[in-house]
Amino acid sequence: MESGGGVGLGRNVATLVIAAVVVCAAASQARGVFAPLAAALFIMGVVWPAQRWLQSRMPKLVALAITILFTTTICLVFASLAAWAFGRVGQFLVADAARYQAFYERAVVWLDSHGVEIAGLWAEHFNVGWLLRAMQYVTGRANSMLSFWLIALVYVVLGLIEVDDIRQRIERLKNHTAARVLLDGSAATAGKFRKYLLVRTQMSVVTGLLVGLFAAVAGLPFAFEWGVIALVLNYIPFIGPFIATLFPTLLAMTQFESWPAVFGIFACLNIIQFVVGSYIEPRVAGATVSISPFVVLFAIFFWTFLWGLFGTFIGVPITLAILTFCAEHPSTRWIAELLGGPAERKPAQL
Repeated sequence: MESGGGVGLGRNVATLVIAAVVVCAAASQARGVFAPLAAALFIMGVVWPAQRWLQSRMPKLVALAITILFTTTICLVFASLAAWAFGRVGQFLVADAARYQAFYERAVVWLDSHGVEIAGLWAEHFNVGWLLRAMQYVTGRANSMLSFWLIALVYVVLGLIEVDDIRQRIERLKNHTAARVLLDGSAATAGKFRKYLLVRTQMSVVTGLLVGLFAAVAGLPFAFEWGVIALVLNYIPFIGPFIATLFPTLLAMTQFESWPAVFGIFACLNIIQFVVGSYIEPRVAGATVSISPFVVLFAIFFWTFLWGLFGTFIGVPITLAILTFCAEHPSTRWIAELLGGPAERKPAQL
């Protein structure tokens, strides 16, 4: 009997692995469809309470128009802030190109004196052709990003219109267990989406303030812009904070003549990111949206591998949704318990 049970378990595991591989391959090949859909579901989960409150007081289409207008405005404000901050810093870097050229020449001389020949490697790989290809890549990514958000916006509009109808269809399902998992899982996932976005926004504001204040105290130019960049990039776990500390450090290389000062700025910026992201944020979020840091990092790289930059943005919410639905069914609850954060302690029943 034990042998038969072991064979059955092995077959189930193998079937699960094969199904996961097939789903991942399909998601990768159809990223143009599934990635905007995932982003739209995340947005719908966040804005649905406002939509429901509005449509209880006015016609449904009017409420939908107000919700979409407000959501689009918020996204445009964040995008405009990021573009403005990066644009200001970029203009300064272009105007200060002579100092970076001098810094590069000093670095080449120092490396050559220590037996590291970098000038030939740089001329071979980073030439005019490379710059043109990089510009074409950036332009293509900008166009695909615009298409991505337009498709996601269409999904959001259609989805918000049909939320009530879909809920009624699920309630009429003959499989009551599936209906309960879908309804309870959807409600719990939407709540966690809102909690995740609220906590991420709070921590992004705190990070932006601290980075801006530190840049001002340290004497870095564009302190306000660095704060805005840190705020916006903090919405991307791990990768965003690293970029937000790397760029100010690169600027500091030409502003300060001392390497210890440059390393000190890099270290202090990373300490700010670490304290906010690894100490304050878990205590603010609590166990409601807690996920293992290993799972968060894996989710970012996994969904980035499948969907590129879009997966970087929505990889963590997708993983959060998967774990939430797993927790709603006894047969998969162990997955949520294994990969989630610390469990919430329930009061003892008397």
